[in-house]
Amino acid sequence: MMTTDHLKYPIGVFECPEKITTHHIKQWISDIEELPTKMVNLVSSFTEEQLETPYRPNGWTARQVIHHVHDSHHNGYIRFKWALTEDKPVIKAYNEALWAELFDTKSAPIHLSLDVIKALHAKWVFFLKGLSLEELEKEFIHPEGDIAISLAEDIGIYAWHGNHHLAHLKIIAAKS
Repeated sequence: MMTTDHLKYPIGVFECPEKITTHHIKQWISDIEELPTKMVNLVSSFTEEQLETPYRPNGWTARQVIHHVHDSHHNGYIRFKWALTEDKPVIKAYNEALWAELFDTKSAPIHLSLDVIKALHAKWVFFLKGLSLEELEKEFIHPEGDIAISLAEDIGIYAWHGNHHLAHLKIIAAKS
């Protein structure tokens, strides 16, 4: 039986390497590029019951996870644009727990978010592959903790984030 921590973080928490290499960047971009296909292949045959199944006790349902990935990655893409067009901007955080409780997140058909995730990731990957080493060093400030995050690190965070929630969906698939 999986522990609550393992259910919450089935692939572990994100650990940024001390020195981010071009190999890390390429792998992370590849993970971001592959996520939409992996998600669609996994959840396209989910039943309504599976879509309403949480991945852990008191966790989000599959439907909420899918819509959350859309919301989070949409915000993430915009953060990259801010970091490249403003001087170390303080980004706008959002309350993901409250967003997960909104009507659309709890009831909208999953194809609405899956379609956007496919398009967003295609554009995001095109964008990421074009960033220079200098641009990868640009930073934004996350207001929770007043932390500076480089775009290189944020690529890793979003690659991890996608795989993290894909693992949650795999937990639900395995219950069937």
